[in-house]
Amino acid sequence: MADAHAKNHDYHIVDPSPWPLIGGIGGFLMAIGAVGLMRDLKGEEVIMLGVNIAGPWLFYVGVAVVLYTMFGWWSDTIKEAHAGDHTKVVAIHLRYGMIMFIASEVMFFVAWFWAFFDASLFADEAIQVARTEFTGGQWPPVGTDVLDPLHLPLFNTITLLLSGTTVTWAHHALLNNDRKGLIWGLTLTIVLGILFTSVQVYEYVYAPFAFSGSIYGATFYMATGFHGFHVLVGTIFLIVCLFRSMKGHFTPEQHFGFEAAAWYWHFVDVVWLFLFFAVYIWGSWGATIAH
Repeated sequence: MADAHAKNHDYHIVDPSPWPLIGGIGGFLMAIGAVGLMRDLKGEEVIMLGVNIAGPWLFYVGVAVVLYTMFGWWSDTIKEAHAGDHTKVVAIHLRYGMIMFIASEVMFFVAWFWAFFDASLFADEAIQVARTEFTGGQWPPVGTDVLDPLHLPLFNTITLLLSGTTVTWAHHALLNNDRKGLIWGLTLTIVLGILFTSVQVYEYVYAPFAFSGSIYGATFYMATGFHGFHVLVGTIFLIVCLFRSMKGHFTPEQHFGFEAAAWYWHFVDVVWLFLFFAVYIWGSWGATIAH
């Protein structure tokens, strides 16, 4: 009778999990809460079922539920890995899933690049539709001072490229079962990621143009801002991997969690190179540099 229930395949059938439902509820609260938050910032109301939901609290509750879901769901995934459920066949499909996720992220950034190039290559047409400003038939628009691409942006480019080498060092150390090299490589990558984010925040504080009232500012901040958010997410991803490494979770044979984080970090590196050359260098060519 016991043989009838024996596992005779390499696939893992997950146990019933509450996380998809809880995550869906959290995402719904975030979406509705974001509407309420934006309406509240404009001084407006949002009446739903006779209740005014304008305000930040519903959005914060949604964020908390989503974060709780991420912690619980990924904790269960780690337990499955330690239990031996992530066989070679399962690991292949986990990698396919990560590849599909990164592909979706690529298309996400394609949208911001599309908006930037549409506004820059067809400046007058874009402005006439938006009815916000006059570009003078050039990009950046007349009167717009831009950031020096060879100052902080170049520093951040070098920083991020260095972080790509340190995370690769950590990966090779893991494959060679060098726990000390793995921890040092991850630590340096995290430090460089925090440095990148700090410099970008400083750059935003002293940028000579604002987000609102300027199509140049809107496209610039949307593209670089979302990249900065991805750097922040990737840094948290690597911090989790660092703590797991200190606990001895990864082995040369099984380390998909670290591998996924490294892939994500390299993706962030590549996107930044496109942003640096397109938005900072080409997009500011011929404009007045604000020092």
